[in-house]
Formats: sequence, structure tokens, C-alpha cells
Amino acid sequence: MSYRERWMAWIFVAPALLLVGALMYYPMIGTIIESLYSTSFINPVPKFQGLAAYYKILADPIFGQVVWNSLIWTVFVVALQNVFGLLVALLLNQQMPGQGLMRSLVLLPWVLPGVVAAILWRFMYDPQLGLVNSLLISLGLIDHGTAWLAETSTAMGSIIMAAVWKGFPFSAIVYLAALQTVDQEQVEAAKIDGAGATRRLFDVVLPGIKDVIAINLLLTTILTFNYFDVIWVMTNGGPQNATAIFPTQIYELGFGQFRFGEAAVYGVFSILVLALLIMVYFGVLSRGRHRGKAS
Repeated sequence: MSYRERWMAWIFVAPALLLVGALMYYPMIGTIIESLYSTSFINPVPKFQGLAAYYKILADPIFGQVVWNSLIWTVFVVALQNVFGLLVALLLNQQMPGQGLMRSLVLLPWVLPGVVAAILWRFMYDPQLGLVNSLLISLGLIDHGTAWLAETSTAMGSIIMAAVWKGFPFSAIVYLAALQTVDQEQVEAAKIDGAGATRRLFDVVLPGIKDVIAINLLLTTILTFNYFDVIWVMTNGGPQNATAIFPTQIYELGFGQFRFGEAAVYGVFSILVLALLIMVYFGVLSRGRHRGKAS
């Protein structure tokens, strides 16, 4: 590449670099700087605290609860979304009447706006009029209405189910596309050898889409860790911080209590986790490309 061509390449790339810098890296740097200062609604003038702000947050019991909630939330939502998504993809991959319609209907929860889905599930969990209580009472599993979102023991599980319902179609479509690439000759050969459906699934189908599974697991982990709207609309991070995760805690501290410095500290920890997940994601992508070229 000549000197002129190199300059032309930089000129064409420059607008994208400026846009990414303005929308991503500049706010990140601003968050890191903000985390070193203390501000409040009563005392809006920033006061430099340095790393003492981080020590204060780390010593706060709420921080440990937010970390634990974020871990539980991310692990269970990602696991259930991927399991249900794979099962639905396997079902939709079969030849059946109305297959196109079923594939379209599966997408409805995913295309529904997060706020609308959260409001819908709040009505379903309503102690008096909710569908969930009515169904469980009719089945004899409970004898009175339960405030699912108001109890610390049930709030997290309730919002996890809502998030799984909202997000599993994404995994289903990804896995359905991956299943189309599985070598059918290998599947037929396994069937001729006497392998049952379960054996074919674990010995032929899943190994054939393992790279897609790894990438989707990482991608859904990144998206779930940074999820906000469903939790905020359904519980506001409550009751008693039982469903507070990093995004909701950042919003509550920053826009609810005007403690921007503490919110920025949580933001820095969130950035570190997301950066690590993104590095792993691109590492898996790169490994998949190298494997594809080698084959």
C-alpha cells in the first residue's frame, strides 16, 4: 500500500473513529474521572476523593448484594434463555404444518418493547388480579394470592422468568440458523448406525454448532448483564435491593439520589466486567475464524 493509499484509508475511517470516540470512549473516560469525585444534591460542587470513593463502595454491604444479584440474574437468565432457545429451535427445525407461522410467532416476545413486556408481566404477577396467581390457585398449588414482586424471596425469580420469556426467541433464531448448517449426511449415518434422537443430538448436532453456542452464550451474557428496563419497570431494584443489579443501582444513585460519584464507581466496575466479556467474545470469534480457515 502506497503512502497516498494509506492516507486515503485513514480519511475514510476517520469519521467512524470520531463517532466511536465521541459516543463510547469519551463517556468512559468521563465516568472514570467522575468516580474520583463526590457529589450530592445538597452539595453539587464536586469534591475530589480519589480511590477513597472505591474503598467506600467496596465496604458498603449493598455493593456485595449488587454483585451477587448481578451474578444470579446473569447466570440464570443466560442459562434458561439458551436452553429454551435451543429446545424451541430443535422443534422449529422439524418439518410440520404451519412451520413458517410458528417461527414468526416465536419472535413476538423478542420484538415486544422491554417496557411493554415488563408492564405486561407486572399485571400477570398482580396479587389480586394476576394471571399467575389465578392459574396456581386453580391448580391447587397455592391457596391465596402471592405478591411475587414484593417479596424478597420471590422477586428475583419472578423477573428472571419475565426476562427469559422476553429473550429466549433471540437464542432460538440463532440456533435455528445454526441447525440449518449441520451436515445431514452425518445425521443420517448416525441414524443408520442405530443412534437414537438423543444420541444424535449430543454426538452429531451439538458438536456441529458448538461454536455458535459459545458465541451466543457470551453475547447473551453481555446483553443480560447490561439489562435494565425489565427490572426497573417491574421492581425498581427492590424490594430491599433484592433485585438491584449494576445498571439499576447506577440509575438509582445517579438519577434518583444525585450521587453521581458513587454511581460512576459502579459504572467503572460495570465497564471492567463488560470489557472482560467483550474480550472473551472476540477471542472466541477469532478462534472460530482460524478454525474455519484451517478446515
